[in-house]
Amino acid sequence: MEAFLVSTLAVSIGEIGDKTQLLALLLAARYRKPIPIILGILIATLANHTLAGLIGQWVVSHISAEILRWALGLSFLAIAVWILKPDDIEDEGLSEGRFGVFMLTFISFFFAEIGDKTQLATVALAAKYSELSLVIAGTTLGMLIADVPAVFLGKVASPNFPFHIVRWLAATVFAVLGILVLLNLGGM
Repeated sequence: MEAFLVSTLAVSIGEIGDKTQLLALLLAARYRKPIPIILGILIATLANHTLAGLIGQWVVSHISAEILRWALGLSFLAIAVWILKPDDIEDEGLSEGRFGVFMLTFISFFFAEIGDKTQLATVALAAKYSELSLVIAGTTLGMLIADVPAVFLGKVASPNFPFHIVRWLAATVFAVLGILVLLNLGGM
């Protein structure tokens, strides 16, 4: 259960102000079709984070525990620093096309998550915890916790949202995780 809770918390906080959350705001403001947007986010996140989780599990089986501990600890610290940099996305190129809002959202989210901090966090969490399904469920729920409200709020609330405070909170969570892993206090 710890894998699920930590994964949910880390990604839901880490996603605040992220480019995919901004993408959710943009899609919602442009198309005003929340259900296909939310389903696109869900399916894209499940696919992307499953691949990330499998990579994390592969890493665990091929790298020594000591090297993995240092790599995970430093990865969490790097993600903490990365979170402090605000994301920005361009509005260009988002066209519903012939596939509809669901496919646009799915494709946009899947590719936007590649190399993103929440995907890398999923790799690290899957390497830390052996319960892959709980990590994927947690990271996916974390994405939905952060992105579904963005879909419903659209651009109305985004200018007033305290992204900088949440980024600092998220950076703190990842920094604490990194320190715990490096000090070997995180169960690694």
